Amino acid sequence: MKRTYLGEFEEIVLLLVAALDGEGYGLGLTHKINEETDRAVRLNQVHAALHRLQEKGMVASRLGEPTPERGGRRKLLFTVTAYGYRTLQDIQAMRAQLWNNVPANPTLSIA
Repeated sequence: MKRTYLGEFEEIVLLLVAALDGEGYGLGLTHKINEETDRAVRLNQVHAALHRLQEKGMVASRLGEPTPERGGRRKLLFTVTAYGYRTLQDIQAMRAQLWNNVPANPTLSIA
């Protein structure tokens, strides 16, 4: 299967969906990204990334149970697919290989 490349933001969203183990949803992911990365992201950005990841086959969604705090509405919960996990593993391996090429004591040059 041809490798699908992810942008940094999609990778972050996919990693957090994996970390939340089936309990990831738009607003919760937005708060988690803001907290973990110290980036100010908006809900619509997270929803767009989730939609792209779903189109690529890396996440799947399901409706959760109605909750009183949401006025009986259901959350759309996301989980990572097998393809999504393989993609994350490929990214992790590629980054580790690239980091292995960086010298421990690099020579710094001042321009």
